[in-house]
Amino acid sequence: MSTDFLYLVEVLINGLMAGVMYSLVALGFVLIFKASGIFNYAQGVMALFAALTLAGIMEGQVPFAHIINAVLGTNIHHFGWHVPAVLAILMTIVVMIGFAWGVQRFVFRHLVGQEPIILFMATIGLAYFLEGVGDLMWGSDIKTLALGLPQGGSRWLEDMTVGWGGDDFYGFYIDKLDMVATIVAILLVASLIAFSQYTKHGRAMRAVADDHQAALSVGISLNFIWILVWSLAGFVALVAGIMWGAKSGVQFSLSMIALKALPVLMLGGFTSIPGAIVGGLIIGMGEKLFEYTVGSLVGGATENWFAYVLALLFLVFRPQGLFGERIIERV
Repeated sequence: MSTDFLYLVEVLINGLMAGVMYSLVALGFVLIFKASGIFNYAQGVMALFAALTLAGIMEGQVPFAHIINAVLGTNIHHFGWHVPAVLAILMTIVVMIGFAWGVQRFVFRHLVGQEPIILFMATIGLAYFLEGVGDLMWGSDIKTLALGLPQGGSRWLEDMTVGWGGDDFYGFYIDKLDMVATIVAILLVASLIAFSQYTKHGRAMRAVADDHQAALSVGISLNFIWILVWSLAGFVALVAGIMWGAKSGVQFSLSMIALKALPVLMLGGFTSIPGAIVGGLIIGMGEKLFEYTVGSLVGGATENWFAYVLALLFLVFRPQGLFGERIIERV
């Protein structure tokens, strides 16, 4: 095997790994859109808020410390203890479930029957509100997530593949965190598919997605299902926040990862859980391959825009995405 071919294989593998990271964010969009028809602009901010909450709980940080100190004249920022990672994750899940209940109780419960654009605008307001609350609760400084996840390239894989293409090839460099994210994404997708196919609440969620009125007529509670869906989306946001936060730190630019999930949704389809994974793999592999083969000819930095151009071209030929529901209209 030639060295150029091996480097190409390395680029493709890293592209697939990057695509999995995009898919983790796209899954939250799919869950909410599939069950309620709402395009949740706040999904990226939910990932940021979940990561901020997890980091703050682990560090024993006092929520709203700046406001408390300003009002009471105190100088308290930490409780003085550190919470174990597993317990902190469970506490963060409880917070995201509470957030799901609050969203349904105080926002979308009052918008039932409104036009989709109204619901979309509500999620935009929700995104900025949640970003502001996250800043007030935990501060705006960059945080680290010390969860014990492996970091850096896999030395074992490098040593095993060194010299495959001759002395000029130094082995495959694959980030260990990306490998963990791939395994987590596979387990997460399998669990979500099994939940939607084989559980009572999963079937109810699919019924609500197909027809709200028909679901109500057989006794399914829309409020409960929507709280369930937003809770699942919050859990997926927590997983995405953990992976992205461990990779680049928990900072407010983390909320922008939602923008990279949009091309993934366009390719995979807004209503398909497997489509979110397949779309992410296509986007991740495509942008890395394009940067490797064409980037140097056009000045580089093609990863910033390639995914959106690919999604735009794809929409021309298949607007519903690879796995999206086809719209059949009888004239």
